[in-house]
Amino acid sequence: MTFQGIVTIVRLPFLILALILGILGAGVAWYESRRFGSPFDLGYALLATFGLLIAHGAVNIFNEYFDCRSGLDYRTRRTQFSGGSGAIPRGLLTTRGALWLGIGCFLIIIPIGVFFTLMKGWMLVPLLVLAALLVVLYTPLILKTGYPEWSPGLGLGILPVMGAYFIHTGAYTLTACIASMPSFFLVHNLLLLNEFPDVEADITVKRRTLPIMLGKKKAAVVFSLFTLMIYPWIVGAVTLRYMPAFTLLALLTFPIAIQVIRGACRYDEEEVFLTAMMNNVRLVLLTQFLIAAGYILGGIFAG
Repeated sequence: MTFQGIVTIVRLPFLILALILGILGAGVAWYESRRFGSPFDLGYALLATFGLLIAHGAVNIFNEYFDCRSGLDYRTRRTQFSGGSGAIPRGLLTTRGALWLGIGCFLIIIPIGVFFTLMKGWMLVPLLVLAALLVVLYTPLILKTGYPEWSPGLGLGILPVMGAYFIHTGAYTLTACIASMPSFFLVHNLLLLNEFPDVEADITVKRRTLPIMLGKKKAAVVFSLFTLMIYPWIVGAVTLRYMPAFTLLALLTFPIAIQVIRGACRYDEEEVFLTAMMNNVRLVLLTQFLIAAGYILGGIFAG
C-alpha cells in the first residue's frame, strides 16, 4: 500500500463534494441559530465535516474494491469522471489493501458517530445506520436494482446535510430537509451522467442503471428533468420562506445547467459528452456552494 495508491483510490478531488455538504449543513444550522437562537457549535461543524470527508473516502474505496472483485474495473474505459480511479488495476494498491483501507475509514467514523449520538441523542443512529448500509451495499446490491441513482442522491446529498444540521440542533426539521433536496437532485445526476460511458462494461457484471434500463436517450431526459427541478425548488422554497433569499444566488448556475443538458443529449459525441461531464461536476459543486453561501449571508444579515 503506497501513499500514491491511497490518494488515488480515495479520489481526493472528489471529496470537495463532502466538504461543501458539511458547510451547507452547518450553514443551515448557523442561519437558524441567528434567526431563532437555536444551538450552533463551530467545533461540532468541523468534526462533522471531517467525518463526512472520511465517509466519502470510504464510499470511493469500497466502490473500487467491489468493482475490481467483479472484474469491472479491468473492462471499463476510464475517463476523468467515470470508470474508477484505476489504483488497483495499475498496481498502486492491492484488492486486500483497499478492503482494509475502507475498513480503517469505518473505524475512524464510528467514534465520531458515537460522540455525536451521546451529545445530541439516539435519533442520529438511524441516519448513521442508513448511511453505512448505503456505503456497503451500493456496489454489490443497489447497483443491480434498476434504479440505483437514488442511493448516492440520498447518501451523498440528503443525509450529509441533515446529519450536519442534526449535530447542532438534535432534531430533523422540514427546513433542513428542504435545504437538502437540491443536493439530492445534483448528486443523483452526478452519478447518472457518469454512468453513460460505462454502460457496456456495466452490463457484463449485471448492473442495472438507468442508462441500461431506459436506454441513453430516455436516461438523458430523466437527467434533464432532475437538473431543471433544482431551480423552481429553490425559488419556491424562498417564496415560502423556507430558505433565505440569498440562496437565489444558486440561480446563477442555470446557464451551466443548460450547457450540461445539451451535452447530455449528445451522448454519442465523445468530446461533447466529456465536456458535459466536466461541466456537470462544476454545476454540482458550485450550486451547492452558492446555496451554502446564501445561508451564511442570510445569517449575517439576520443578526
